[in-house]
Amino acid sequence: MNNRKIIQVEDKVPFNLLVPLSLQHMFAMFGASVLVPFLFGINPAIVLLMNGVGTLLFILITKGKSPAYLGSSFAFLAPAGIVIATWGYSYALGGFVVVGLCGCILAGIIYKFGIDWINIVLPPAAMGPVVALIGLELASTAALTAGILPQTTYVLDGATGLYSQIVTVVAPENVIVFLVTLGFAVFGSVLFRKFLSVIPILISIIAGYVAALLTGVIGPANFQTVANAPWLSLPNFQFPQFKLEAIIIILPVLLVIASEHIGHQIVTSKVIGRDLLKDPGLHRSLFADNFSTMVSGLIGSVPTTTYGENIGVMAVTKVYSVRVIAGAAILSIICSFVGKFSMLISTIPGPVIGGISFLLYGMIGAAGIRIIVDAQVDYGKSRNLALTSVVFVVGLSGVAVNFGSIQLRGMVLSAVVGMGLSLVFYILDKLKLTNDREEERLYDIP
Repeated sequence: MNNRKIIQVEDKVPFNLLVPLSLQHMFAMFGASVLVPFLFGINPAIVLLMNGVGTLLFILITKGKSPAYLGSSFAFLAPAGIVIATWGYSYALGGFVVVGLCGCILAGIIYKFGIDWINIVLPPAAMGPVVALIGLELASTAALTAGILPQTTYVLDGATGLYSQIVTVVAPENVIVFLVTLGFAVFGSVLFRKFLSVIPILISIIAGYVAALLTGVIGPANFQTVANAPWLSLPNFQFPQFKLEAIIIILPVLLVIASEHIGHQIVTSKVIGRDLLKDPGLHRSLFADNFSTMVSGLIGSVPTTTYGENIGVMAVTKVYSVRVIAGAAILSIICSFVGKFSMLISTIPGPVIGGISFLLYGMIGAAGIRIIVDAQVDYGKSRNLALTSVVFVVGLSGVAVNFGSIQLRGMVLSAVVGMGLSLVFYILDKLKLTNDREEERLYDIP
């Protein structure tokens, strides 16, 4: 295997290379994906099972042409939390099923009417920053996960009725583990050769874990939980219940996950050098994504979505083989039945996950900028400058818009704003009211 050789989507990978490459993908998404079931108060084993099954379904439906790993979706946290607190988790599952079904219907509509509308509602000047925001808006999350930012909390004093401010300072050991992990990921991707050049993320996780052991970030208590975990365990299956009020609360998330999916498919297309919106087609990938969410709701798991972490792994390693993704899915399924192994992986500390995320999220941000560069966006045109400026500011400003229990902010809100503004420009063009159309430039640049 030559240094920095690209392993394409359809390429076969020898078994001795397949296992570490697949482990790399599974480790990259494990921390974030397992966090969702913890927040919902359910056993993560069922989620690991469905992440694997959902990924295999995705690969099958997209005819093995779209490398994507499906992990737990964070988009459902707020509305599902309301439903769980009011009626219970089974009614949230009903909402997941309906959202997945509606997403499949949306995929059918896209199949009928095509994807040409995407270039109208999200031209490169808008799509580039939207894709960049997928990674950039997660930058602070990576820093918080790593424990390298001071955190301020407020605690109520029962005696006085006043809140006292508590500032948690940054622990030096967290910084050390974070730097070791990030250093191996960054310099490994540049300096490693031959086989090591395709597993820098896996090596950085191992190096970060060793640093965490040496600095005391991971202690005996962590391994006691591994020792107490059973070798074999069955995931907890649950079945959905349906209630109109619960469904109405969760259904608007469809807008969020559709925008997220399109963004992920575009950035993956740029990473692997193929147009996945055309082949296998946006309708196939969107259907596969939502079909997996629907199945997840039927068996008691959380909704699934394509994961930015795994897109970042592909960007760093240049390994795009769906066989590697499928291998990660199979390992996730095995983990769902092996209690000790899944618990061992869960001991990977925040500074390690944060160190990896720093690089992977940045890779996604760079892919968004690459869309602008590859499309040779002309910023001499006022519309392009306005589109990119507004999308970036909306996405990074923290502005939010609420629709009932659904809050649009960050990348999703910027995508909605970008689409609206692009449509307005398109209509103005048709009415011949704009001053920067190619055929009617007001002045020529010498």
